[in-house]
Amino acid sequence: MSHRVLLVEPWFGGSHRQWAEGWAAHSRHHIDIVAHEAQFWRWRLRGGSATLAELVRTRIAADGPPDLLVVSEMVDIAALVGLCRRELADVPVVAYFHENQLTYRTDPGTTPEDGPVITNWLSALAADEVWFNSDFHRRSFFDHLPAFLEAKPDYQHHAMVPAVEARSSVVPVGLDLTTLAELGQQRTSTRGGAGGAAPRIVWNQRWDHDKNPGRFFGVLTRLAHAGVDFTVALAGENRRSDPREFTAFTRDFGDRIDHIGHLNQTEYQQLLATSDVVVSTALQEFFGISMIEAVVAGAVPLLPKRLAYPEIIPEQYHHAVLYHDDQLPAALTRVLSDLDQARAETAGLAKDCSRFAWPRVVDTYDDAVNRVVKENRP
Repeated sequence: MSHRVLLVEPWFGGSHRQWAEGWAAHSRHHIDIVAHEAQFWRWRLRGGSATLAELVRTRIAADGPPDLLVVSEMVDIAALVGLCRRELADVPVVAYFHENQLTYRTDPGTTPEDGPVITNWLSALAADEVWFNSDFHRRSFFDHLPAFLEAKPDYQHHAMVPAVEARSSVVPVGLDLTTLAELGQQRTSTRGGAGGAAPRIVWNQRWDHDKNPGRFFGVLTRLAHAGVDFTVALAGENRRSDPREFTAFTRDFGDRIDHIGHLNQTEYQQLLATSDVVVSTALQEFFGISMIEAVVAGAVPLLPKRLAYPEIIPEQYHHAVLYHDDQLPAALTRVLSDLDQARAETAGLAKDCSRFAWPRVVDTYDDAVNRVVKENRP
């Protein structure tokens, strides 16, 4: 059965846009996207409900009510639904949590602000179902929520939490991995192998504090001083006006840097397909899209043994891929000194991570749509 899904995306850019467009392209349902630009996230979270409600009402006036409303968490979903109460009537609502403001790593030395966290909580409370992109994300949200509510002066909502948790589930992000998989299978470069050029380490994450670039550069500095041979490519999106860790590293290690800056999709895929190692030092990671992309393209990953990584990496590769925080210098030295062995230890990982490709994930979404509509429509 095919249903019409109205997908509301307050942050239509980057991975959020790829997710929305990917689902629309692969679904057996009709996915109709209503969106705002990916800018001014605080205003999207607090005020976007009003303008997105206008767009929802206009779309419903033209095409009729949808069978299901799916809304990304970066907006006040309770307010959005309230503003469209006449138009939506009995339309069920799903909140999709790409991230959340309760456990998202804030600036160092600060604590989560009440307003954004309460917006996320009320969004989850207003939805018929809450979908999280990983089980780590789901568990961390509900693990931290009681303490946050406990600090409130009265009527602390504790009794409401179990019901919301019970109607939450994991629906992983779908990814467009076709080209990356093809490039990974076609790898012919001897870079980093026996007798090859210096191995390339790639940074393909956002240039933000929650990805902990200072730790990454500190480890590379330590390895360089020890005489370890490598080059580094610095990609990923930079929205910071002062990415000081990157500025300092490019000043001190310019001769080792063979790329710096954001790339278009084709260039980015080619970079991953010619990189040997990808490293995460993240302080916050609810899923790990950039790591999966690099792995599918053929890079050997080194990832913290925490956050969502033990979940997205199959257990048989944990010993080769996951590190405890104090072990990164030794782990990276080991991989760089014998890349052929590291590749042998992770053979098959690219194929396993391809389970997140849209053709394999989309049935999870589409079957969930059928179930939610069946269970929540009169």
